[in-house]
Amino acid sequence: MTSPVEAVGVGQELDFTEDFTRELPCEDGIPLENLWHRLQINLLDDCVHQLWRGRTDFYAGGNMFVYYSLQQVQRQDYKGPDFFVVKDVDGSYVRPCWVAWREGGRLPDVIVELLSPSTRGVDLGAKKALYEQVFRTREYFCYGPDPTQGGVPELLGWVLGREGYEELAADERGWRWSRVFGAWVGEWEGEYHGARSRWLRLYDAEGRLIPTEAEAERKRAEAAQAETEAERRRAEAAEARAAALEAELARVQALLSSQPEKPSQP
Repeated sequence: MTSPVEAVGVGQELDFTEDFTRELPCEDGIPLENLWHRLQINLLDDCVHQLWRGRTDFYAGGNMFVYYSLQQVQRQDYKGPDFFVVKDVDGSYVRPCWVAWREGGRLPDVIVELLSPSTRGVDLGAKKALYEQVFRTREYFCYGPDPTQGGVPELLGWVLGREGYEELAADERGWRWSRVFGAWVGEWEGEYHGARSRWLRLYDAEGRLIPTEAEAERKRAEAAQAETEAERRRAEAAEARAAALEAELARVQALLSSQPEKPSQP
């Protein structure tokens, strides 16, 4: 079947209809570079949903196309950030791809690209320029290369200023503050889904790690277990106090009953 892109020549006006948007490619069939990349995207998505737990006024997407103009579709110039977040939109349903003109013109507020030797040049060059000049994405972070392949990852970050992207200052930990998230973006070393590595994660304003859903559930389970144990200890202590009082009462009663009665006065 002829696609809408093939049916329209260069220079012709592209007609926008609901049927047309349904035919937009949503993936290029190229898999992520490795397991670390896939898990890192999932980890960021997990943490953002925990950071804004219960909210539906944002959308987080990973490894999916972002469509920003009909001319882009004509050129078949598909762009897919590794991870992005759009705020102040209805995030209650999943999109197969992000189509800006179906979202009130909204484009990502923050983008994270995972650097690798094969993508670093594009991520820090053409993509950075696109996000800065066309998307006007408020914050852009880059992290990598993959530490599981022997790389020494670095975290880079920019915030959109009047003249374009300005580098976000890092603190003594190497973290960078994100005003979009209202949280620190920084490294963490540990295990995620059975893979131990260095990862990019979020921390609250006090520097506490934003947990994943599994970590939060485990913490709640541990807290419930601790409360159950504390309640058991309180019950045992109450029983011990009651037993001690009962024993003392029995002792006093025995003492009183063992004393001889005083003779009555004439």
